[in-house]
Amino acid sequence: MLVGVVLPGSDNGATRYDPLAELASLSEAAGAHVVGRVIQKRARICPGTYIGRGKVLELADYVQEKDAEVVIFDNDLSPSQIREIEKISKRRVIDRTELILDIFAGRARTHAAKLQVELAQLEYTAPRLRGMWTHLERIAGAGGGTAAGAVGGIGTRGPGERQIEIDRRLASKRVSFLKEQIAQIDRRKLREVRSRSEYFTISLVGYTNAGKSTLMNVLTGADVVVADQLFATLDTKTKRWNLGGGQTALVSDTVGFVRNLPHRLVASFRATLEETIHSDLLLHVVDASSPDAVGQIRAVEAVLLELGCNEIPRINVLNKIDALRDDSAIHLLRVSLHGAVEISAARGLGLDSLAEMVLDRMRSRYVRVTIESTASNGRLVAYVSKHGHILGQDYDDGVMRLDVRIPKAELERIRNLGGVLQGS
Repeated sequence: MLVGVVLPGSDNGATRYDPLAELASLSEAAGAHVVGRVIQKRARICPGTYIGRGKVLELADYVQEKDAEVVIFDNDLSPSQIREIEKISKRRVIDRTELILDIFAGRARTHAAKLQVELAQLEYTAPRLRGMWTHLERIAGAGGGTAAGAVGGIGTRGPGERQIEIDRRLASKRVSFLKEQIAQIDRRKLREVRSRSEYFTISLVGYTNAGKSTLMNVLTGADVVVADQLFATLDTKTKRWNLGGGQTALVSDTVGFVRNLPHRLVASFRATLEETIHSDLLLHVVDASSPDAVGQIRAVEAVLLELGCNEIPRINVLNKIDALRDDSAIHLLRVSLHGAVEISAARGLGLDSLAEMVLDRMRSRYVRVTIESTASNGRLVAYVSKHGHILGQDYDDGVMRLDVRIPKAELERIRNLGGVLQGS
């Protein structure tokens, strides 16, 4: 049973035409079968049960009538709210964040992804332990001479320790361990990404199930899993894309975004999203056949802003144009996304136009030049190595010549470091 609350001024993002459409897709991705939906408009949330108490009683009858086993809220609930709704409905209750975490846990395949998901789950659970625990008894010391107390022995006298305190300490230790492990992965990933500085790097971003993995497979011949479901891809895969004319780019497929993607997941999956953060170009893949593509675009842009990627150049790619029933559906997208390229990754339509547009961006960003300077100018060599790619170099009578490919924006800095540009 799906439940959603619409509050004044709330932004339903990519689901304004059907407030529970995305939750239904998420539930199906988690393996659930949706038997009913409940939507309530409220001026404010109810502190005890989130929806009104009368609505909870109505929900309890509806759940029994439909024989639903689980109630899934499209909102984030407190543990006390979950407990109260469960007591009335006599069904298990989970919220949106827990549902997404469950999907990620089921889809994680690599060691890094499993660590990231576990960290996000612990950070979600740890602050909620007090609300989840109903047995806050203390572990007995030996002072009372009771049978329970006698178990402790010398050194265990005193009030003892609440079970919740033990669990919190264990959770805290595990979180610290996971953060250190993920920090090591972050450092390795960052070195890996920076080692690709000689290549033009592209990341596919977009709403989940927009067709990024299909496009990745078509462009690079990769074998990324393709499925008509949310979050089919969790682990980033990077492959070469031969654009023709001797030009090559590295393309990375990333995890799809959804409305209100939990902050814990965005933080935990920062290593997975490192390709996106350091890309030269983003291809924002949009499902043009979706009835609320504009809302999905807003949801993706919100996540990119949170990642700090909103300044990276991007090309908007309108995918699945073969699935459009009439041209009016795409007219608004053409107006709002001026200059977008229209393709069908599944049928291979429009891919030449996309490649040409990417080549134009590559040419406008990079330039190949010969730089002359004194052979002792180590600062110049270090700067060029960091910001560009040295294709060749030679020395003649104390003069150093570097054949480099470098962003145009760096040319002025090269001149300031004593480099003389010989051609472009």
